[in-house]
Amino acid sequence: MRPLQMVDLKQQYQKLKAEIDAAVIGVLESSAFINGPQVQSFTKALAAYNGVKHVIPCANGTDALQIAMMALGLQPGDEVITPSFTYVATTEVIALLKLTPVFVEVDANTFCIDPKVIRNAITPKTKAIVPVHLFGQAANMEEIMKIATEFNLYVIEDNAQAIGCDYTFLDGTMKKTGSIGTIGTTSFFPSKNLGGYGDGGAIMTNDDDLAEKLKMIANHGQKVRYYHEIVGCNSRLDTIQAAVLEIKLPHLEDYISSRRSVASFYDKAFGDHSKITIPFRTPYSRHVFNQYTLILEGLDRNGLHDYLAAQNIPSMIYYPVPAHRQKMFESFNSSNTLLATTDWLTERVISLPMHTEMEEDQLNYITSRVLAFANK
Repeated sequence: MRPLQMVDLKQQYQKLKAEIDAAVIGVLESSAFINGPQVQSFTKALAAYNGVKHVIPCANGTDALQIAMMALGLQPGDEVITPSFTYVATTEVIALLKLTPVFVEVDANTFCIDPKVIRNAITPKTKAIVPVHLFGQAANMEEIMKIATEFNLYVIEDNAQAIGCDYTFLDGTMKKTGSIGTIGTTSFFPSKNLGGYGDGGAIMTNDDDLAEKLKMIANHGQKVRYYHEIVGCNSRLDTIQAAVLEIKLPHLEDYISSRRSVASFYDKAFGDHSKITIPFRTPYSRHVFNQYTLILEGLDRNGLHDYLAAQNIPSMIYYPVPAHRQKMFESFNSSNTLLATTDWLTERVISLPMHTEMEEDQLNYITSRVLAFANK
């Protein structure tokens, strides 16, 4: 049995080695390291895959969120509704721009922002909602967009963990997550379902004027070189990353299929256990399993984490401290926010190895060890 990893990037690379090596060498030989032709061709292919008019590449997923909020013209003191149960990047950029994060609950089943609580969090200062498609499952975008339309709010989708996820509306219409809100953002961090070999990100929208502004902000606020119309930043997807991602994009559906197969194996092993809750599937979301996350009830979560480590099985706790309890948000008095479901989840969730190269002997070993701990 191969050694276990949370994500086995080396094995994935070996399958595409010849293509990727040739693509990278092509960039080296051309020396077009910044804004080379592969950046344009990749973003065009990604736009077609996601069904959006515009994809603006950038340096990472955090920049994508920041640039999105800058382009919408949000001002200091404006309120942005966001889940607390998410990676800190989602909420960090809100505070960085001197906006006010308003932390709300997630649905205990989906781990995504709960539309039922959004309405009660809206005030005259509310300007945007940031739903996070966490662990590979879509937030309830149909309900979120109804609320946003009713209150004239922007919706910025944090799609870093769910690229490729299909969302099905009640009328049967299907869209990719990231293409539904005002702006969608994503990350190409190596462990993502579509990951590069370094940092990278992208912003997507169907609004022509907004796309132009997003491009300007990502490029020092300029349309024409040395003529800076607005305050921007320097956030680019380098050509080598674009070349790698362009090779990997046609394989994304296969990657998703592999992850879903791994999830089905885990489901069969744990689905009937009284102390283990397997990931929930909503009728509107095709879960793409960036993570496979269990909820434990009546089991020592940290004890299982340590036990698995002793068995050479990696596991992760996403996320042990929710955003509203992070020290960086003390000035917002966020620690006084009552988010019982979020706090409950942070004490009970654990994620198992999940990637495209997992083999049956590895899965048998992982599930047998988890069950050995759960049944003792």
